[in-house]
Amino acid sequence: MAGETGRSVTPGENVKIQIKDVKKEYHGDHGTTVALNGVNLDIMENEFICVVGPSGCGKSTLLNVLAGLHEASSGDCYLDGERIVGTDVKRGVVFQQYALFPWQTVIQNVMFGPQMRRLPKAECEAIARKYIKMVGLEDFENSYPKELSGGMKQRVAIARAYANNPEVLLMDEPFGALDAQTRAQLQTELLKTWEEERKTCFFITHDVDEAVLLAQRVVIMSARPGRIKRIVDIDIPYPRDQGTKSQPRFMELKAEIWNEVYQEYLEVRK
Repeated sequence: MAGETGRSVTPGENVKIQIKDVKKEYHGDHGTTVALNGVNLDIMENEFICVVGPSGCGKSTLLNVLAGLHEASSGDCYLDGERIVGTDVKRGVVFQQYALFPWQTVIQNVMFGPQMRRLPKAECEAIARKYIKMVGLEDFENSYPKELSGGMKQRVAIARAYANNPEVLLMDEPFGALDAQTRAQLQTELLKTWEEERKTCFFITHDVDEAVLLAQRVVIMSARPGRIKRIVDIDIPYPRDQGTKSQPRFMELKAEIWNEVYQEYLEVRK
């Protein structure tokens, strides 16, 4: 079991993100809700982190703080040693909802980020086509979102996030609304893409299978108020694919993590 801030840094590793004693409170008509209560975590450069925990434990709140969409009530987050304030192009976000521009085609949606960086049109198109090919949608680049399935829309969202060339990808249950077959396909594609691109990934999921398949470390959060209960190193080598789920070590880690999450679920039910 790792300490609350995770494993210590070894030579050759760089801390990409630091989360220092982050607390988040929401104030409403019925009082104050503490969503996060003193979260500390170091995330290494190019590391793939998955976060699991019971509903309402503050997973999405933490991601939104990292994205700069919410401000912590106390504590701070840092990217490359600089305090995170607001949004910027270094952090790309993929939500469960696709958030595509319905009036734009696939290639226009994916080109949006490069265009905002005022890159030449030919370069924007080349970048977009690279990532459209990466997610297997070459035959649909002139299609509109209404013409795509849910899984295809999510592929476009992922391609668009990569085309923005962020240093960090923040992903909030991006496959949560998809059917099992499409979800497995996108997990495999995401693994392949991460191995090629090596972005720092912070991925939230309710699916323990998904967390163990994707992550180098799985962060388990407690029931609200959210804090880090435990961090589990996933010592299964890459490359991984759907066949990895049948390995004995995978099943051991899945059972171990699921037991921790279930105990927190029982706390919520009390």
